[in-house]
Amino acid sequence: MATLQKIRSKGTTLIIILGLALFAFIAEELVRALSSSRNASRQVIGEIYGESVTYQEFNDLVDEYENAWKLGNGGQNLTEAQSIQLRDQVWSELLRTRVIEHEAEALGLTVTDAELQNIINTGSNQLLRQTPFVNQQTGMFDVNMLKQFLTNYEEIQNNPEYPEAQKEMLVQYYKYWKLVEKQVRHDVLAQKYQTLLSSCLISNPVSAKAAFEARNNETKVLLASVPYTSIKDSEVEPTEEELKAKYEELTKQMPDMFDMQDEARDIKYILVPVTASDADRQALTAEMNEYKAALDSADNIANVVRESRSSVSYSGLPVSKKSLPSDIAAQLDSINPGATFGPSVNAATNTMSVIKYIAKVQQADSTEVTYIDVIADKADSVLAVLNSGEHIDSVAKRLDTQSQTQWITSAIIDSQSWPESLKSFFQGIFQSPAGAFKSYELPGGVRIAKVNERRNVIDKYDVAIIRRNIDFSDDTHNTIWNKFSSFLAANPTQADIEANALKAGYQVQTAQYVSSADHYIANVPSTTDALRWVYKSKVGDVSELFEAGEAHDQFLVVMLTAIHKRGLRDFNDETLRQYLTQEVLKDKKAAQLLPKVEGAKSLAEVAKISGALQDTISHITFAAPVFVASTASSEPILSGAASAAAKGQFVTGLKGEAAVYAFQVLEKNKLEGKYDEKQELAQQSSTILRGIGGFMQNLVRKAKVVDDRYKFYQ
Repeated sequence: MATLQKIRSKGTTLIIILGLALFAFIAEELVRALSSSRNASRQVIGEIYGESVTYQEFNDLVDEYENAWKLGNGGQNLTEAQSIQLRDQVWSELLRTRVIEHEAEALGLTVTDAELQNIINTGSNQLLRQTPFVNQQTGMFDVNMLKQFLTNYEEIQNNPEYPEAQKEMLVQYYKYWKLVEKQVRHDVLAQKYQTLLSSCLISNPVSAKAAFEARNNETKVLLASVPYTSIKDSEVEPTEEELKAKYEELTKQMPDMFDMQDEARDIKYILVPVTASDADRQALTAEMNEYKAALDSADNIANVVRESRSSVSYSGLPVSKKSLPSDIAAQLDSINPGATFGPSVNAATNTMSVIKYIAKVQQADSTEVTYIDVIADKADSVLAVLNSGEHIDSVAKRLDTQSQTQWITSAIIDSQSWPESLKSFFQGIFQSPAGAFKSYELPGGVRIAKVNERRNVIDKYDVAIIRRNIDFSDDTHNTIWNKFSSFLAANPTQADIEANALKAGYQVQTAQYVSSADHYIANVPSTTDALRWVYKSKVGDVSELFEAGEAHDQFLVVMLTAIHKRGLRDFNDETLRQYLTQEVLKDKKAAQLLPKVEGAKSLAEVAKISGALQDTISHITFAAPVFVASTASSEPILSGAASAAAKGQFVTGLKGEAAVYAFQVLEKNKLEGKYDEKQELAQQSSTILRGIGGFMQNLVRKAKVVDDRYKFYQ
């Protein structure tokens, strides 16, 4: 009882303690939930119709496409530019797929598994012809090849004795096929949607007849124009109220024109190139002079070229002039063979070169050769049999091998530096007489070859080239960095930088509407970090100093000057205000000119107005806008007015894009041509299809797409 009484006496305290403990527990769970939510949001790479696209989801799709690309390019890795292009392609494909699926779901459109299988069985989709499962004789997709592959895939994957490397290769091809299958399904769904859409818009005899008349009825006019340029801009400067009124008018009439689908930024920036100093050039010149001396005395010229880290390889074989650097090729015919010259500088390529011109020869540009590869022990006997007259195919059959016939061209010889074994083979086939077999030692055997035919004798050059880029040193890099850093430290604000940059030798440049989809700042590679900074900073901020360029050969500082949000462009947007100003100027000038033109009783009176111009324009039809040479403007209003006017009629007071117009109709003509309703209806249908060709862009606008890929990729 005493214990119970003690608990009761401390009841309030215990309740407070329990309450605090319970609150702590709830708070801890809330923090965990918020933390989990934040982590999840950090993995969102974009949105389509308000639904998140995660980094993992998108990256998995990128991996599928990259696997397909590598299979088609011999396993070669993608460059930075190719990776960016691939990710853009995948994003576009993802957008297209999501948008079509969203619309198709609302309409009840689907592609069933049975339908997809039928398409695969018949090979009717063009995408299937881009797979490895194509019959080489027919050029058509072969479903039996696919079925055989899938059967083999299942058997091999379940076979523990099969080599893992080959299993992995089959896995890559299987993933590639599943991607193609997915693409076919999406492609067919898109075709269904487009077919349904186009079927909703059909031609009719009335519009077909009208279109025919619009093309075939021509008008010739004598035109008088009073250009807006005849009034100075300063005489009709727009007020703020007029600009706002024009903004309201145009955003209601043409909202899409002023709608921004993605956020954008205006920036100013300084880009400083890092180039070699005089000391760097002198050091490279001294090094190149050492290589020049080595070329003059070397027994193995190829070794000297290789050790020099030259950007131009040396095969030891005469090559065609077109395979050589153009500046060096241009010099060779004016120099005697045997000379070594340089170092010479090519400012256009920023390179320094030393050249040893060994010899000039005349050789065939291409040689046809037939050959057979045999083991060394049998080479002499096979050579004797072939030179005795037995056909190479019968010899190859006895040896259980095959002969080869191939054209060896200068392009093949020039394409790379060949090993010594192949070098002797190439020398032999370009120098040996035709008709006789000769043997050439190769790694692992002997090649017995005969020259069949040679074509197109050209000049070839045996020339060793040591070419190096004139690169900057670390000292030069650091010196330019320190100088630029000091300038930025002394000028921390945008105003300071703009006021003092030119005096310090730097140029401030401007870029408007920089999008995250641009990938780079000012088209300079390796500026993704700078782009990220732009999208997380405030107007007025100055960035840190970035290294840029593939070779870290530029320094970049960025200043954020404006942020453009999604949706209608803001009235104060500088570029938009310039456009609004021009539109208001046009309206105000037209308001002054129209009464003068409308008051004229004849074209002769219009011609007397200050600044008026005259043109004779023929072949005007309702089907196309009129181009007025004197105002250098396309004027749709003239097409309609001239087509509607009668011969001899005077029409005045037309407000165009570049002037106010009046005209006198001189002639009305009808072109020869018979109306073919069937043909006209088909043409109208084709025009309608072209007109709806941009439907995808409109659907993407509705999808409220958010693209934040720049946050995740370098």
